Amino acid sequence: MRKEQDMYAITPEETWLVYMLECSDGSFYTGITNHLERRLLQHNSGRASRYTRSRLPVKVIYQEICINRAQALSREMTIKSLTRTNKQQLIEMNKQGSPSL
Repeated sequence: MRKEQDMYAITPEETWLVYMLECSDGSFYTGITNHLERRLLQHNSGRASRYTRSRLPVKVIYQEICINRAQALSREMTIKSLTRTNKQQLIEMNKQGSPSL
């Protein structure tokens, strides 16, 4: 059992992110991970998703920290349902340091 002070500490492996990539064709890809650097390497080597495999290289244009995997999955679905214009607004707001949608 964890010590009480450790119960609320989040380790890097427990931190989940929602991320958006911009593909070489200008399209966006949204996903979740608990290790963004590794996931980006997987995408750019063609081993992460069928969608990005034919649209290499990709680059991270947005990331958002979530408290757990369930929240990350929920946020991913919300972002995926946005229009391209709304996704671009989210990206711009994030660049300016504004709270996310």
